[in-house]
Amino acid sequence: MKNNRIDVLTIGNALTDILANVSDDFLIEENMNKGIMHLIEADRAEQLYQKMPADKIQISGGSASNSAAGIASLGGNAAFVGKVADDEVGHFFSKDLRQNGVRYETEMLEHGAASGKSMIYITPDGERTMNTYLGACHDLTPNDIIEDEIGSAAITFMEGYLWDPPEAKRAFIKAAHFAHKYDRATAITLSDPFCVNRFRDEFLDLLRSKTIDYVFANIEELKSLYETDDLHHAAQMVAQDCEIAAITMGEKGAMAIANGEVISVPSVKVDKVEDVTGAGDLFASGFLLALARGKDLRYALNLGCICAAEVISHIGARPEENLRDFAKKYGF
Repeated sequence: MKNNRIDVLTIGNALTDILANVSDDFLIEENMNKGIMHLIEADRAEQLYQKMPADKIQISGGSASNSAAGIASLGGNAAFVGKVADDEVGHFFSKDLRQNGVRYETEMLEHGAASGKSMIYITPDGERTMNTYLGACHDLTPNDIIEDEIGSAAITFMEGYLWDPPEAKRAFIKAAHFAHKYDRATAITLSDPFCVNRFRDEFLDLLRSKTIDYVFANIEELKSLYETDDLHHAAQMVAQDCEIAAITMGEKGAMAIANGEVISVPSVKVDKVEDVTGAGDLFASGFLLALARGKDLRYALNLGCICAAEVISHIGARPEENLRDFAKKYGF
């Protein structure tokens, strides 16, 4: 195993989650559909941000950022690449992510869109209504990809959600080029079925061209990628297209497909599932760190499921308990 300064470097949307408890009347006044994620523009984002209650909770977020925080919580060396603006929210994101133990050195956007934020309103019934402004996230460019940083990471992991903007796509390709130049692995998470439907051909090309070595997906994302309702068929197809596929199956656990072999492990049971947000992100934390440290696929699957179990046992997409200590309870 090479001497890596970074176990896993992740690339994705740099979003700050801003959570607040509100009444149902607030949603009605603001014309929001309860339980729905709304993509909003800059003016609306600023308007809602100013209306957030004083007791709001802010957390650095985004899928790839969550995975990096999970890796750090496991005791791994994690880095994140994602764009924020030089504003109040951007400075909060940077400070909070670093306090989570993640290396974060992407230059702030000086002129342009405000930092990305997701305002999450929680009503008394526990429903979450999200208003997400991507903002500066979409201003990630190839100039933000640093060869030495990518070259020192055992695995570079990219978030499918960030595949929309053309400059971010070029940044992904540049990162993959540097990773392979230094004989490092690349990985991508397909993010969600809607993302797959938009970019199916491009995602398949990333795998078949060997730009990406490992793919992460849940069952629906994998079936969507190959336009089939047959999981077995989708598994056969992905086995031909990439070195390793890691598939999460909810309460049924997870499986890895590599070298014609399928390995499955059960989920880790929790007393009560409170919030599945971040389950896939934290599964990736455990799986990627295990691979980066030279562990086998069964170990990686089990560690991924352990991390997912911790995050679904409470509200929020970040671990509340130190994951290294949590994993020790299961002999890891």
